[in-house]
Amino acid sequence: MLLGMICALASAVCFGTASVLQAVAARGTAPGTGSGVDPRLLLRVLGQWRYLLGLALDGLGFVLELVALRALPIYTVGAALAATLAVTAVVAAPVLHTRLGLGEWLAVAVVCGGLAMLALASGEEGHLRGTPGLRIAVLVFAVAVLASGAVAGRLPDRARAAALGFGAGCGFGVVEVAVRLIDDFAPSALLTNPACYALLIGGGAAFLLLTTAFQRGSVTAATAGMVIGETIGPALVGVAWLGDRTRPGLAPLAVLGFACAVVGALVLARFGEAPAAERTEPESEPAAAAPKGGR
Repeated sequence: MLLGMICALASAVCFGTASVLQAVAARGTAPGTGSGVDPRLLLRVLGQWRYLLGLALDGLGFVLELVALRALPIYTVGAALAATLAVTAVVAAPVLHTRLGLGEWLAVAVVCGGLAMLALASGEEGHLRGTPGLRIAVLVFAVAVLASGAVAGRLPDRARAAALGFGAGCGFGVVEVAVRLIDDFAPSALLTNPACYALLIGGGAAFLLLTTAFQRGSVTAATAGMVIGETIGPALVGVAWLGDRTRPGLAPLAVLGFACAVVGALVLARFGEAPAAERTEPESEPAAAAPKGGR
C-alpha cells in the first residue's frame, strides 16, 4: 500500500509538471477554424517541444498511476491525481514567473492534509473485477464522452471551457475505472475485453477535450470541471461495484480527506487563469497553467 501511495503522488508530480508545459504549448499554437473541438489541434501542438516533453512526463505518470490503481482504492488515487493542481501551482511559480498568494498556499496545504488523511484511512483496493455489464457500460460511457466534445466545443466561452473540462475529467475517470476492469493480460483476453477499448477511447477523448479547453477557454473553468469529473464518479464506481473500502472505523476520515483534497484542488483551479490577451498571441506564454488529472 505504501508503494501504491508513493506511485500515486509521483504520478501527480509528473502530470502537474507536464500540464504547465502542455498548457504553454497549447496557448502558443494557432487555433483552427470554427469554434468546435478540432482533432487537428493535437497534430499542431505536437510540433511544440514543450508539449512533447509534457507527453513524456504523462507517459511516466500513467505507468505510475497504473501501479497505484492496482494497490489502492480508486477514490484514493483520484484524490491524489486531483493534487496535480497543487503540483502545477508550485511548478508554475518559478517556470512562468508567477507568485502564489496566501490563499493558494493554504489550498496546497489543504490538499496535502486531505491526502494524508486518505493515506491513513484507505484500505486495500477492492478485489471485485466487475461484471461484463459494467465493462460494456464503461465503453459506452467512453464513446459518449468523445461524442459530447462535439457539442461542448460549440458552447459559448466559459460554459464551453467548463463543459470540455468536465468531459476531459470523465474521460480520465474512465481510464481509472477501466484499469481495474482488466484482470487478464493475455492478448486474446485484452482484445475481447470492452474495458481495453474504453481505456483507449476515454484517454484519447480526455486529451483532445482538455487540450481544446486550454487553448480556447478559461483554464480555471476547465480545470474545475475536470477535477469534478475525474474524482467523484470513479470513486463511487469503486465503492459500489469494485469493492473499495476503508480501514475499519476510518470511513469518516476517508470522506473528510477526499473532500479536503477535492475542495483544495478546486480552489487552486483559479490559479491557472491567464490574462485573456495572452490567449490570442501565438508566441506568448500564459501567466500560469492548470493541469489535467489521471491519464
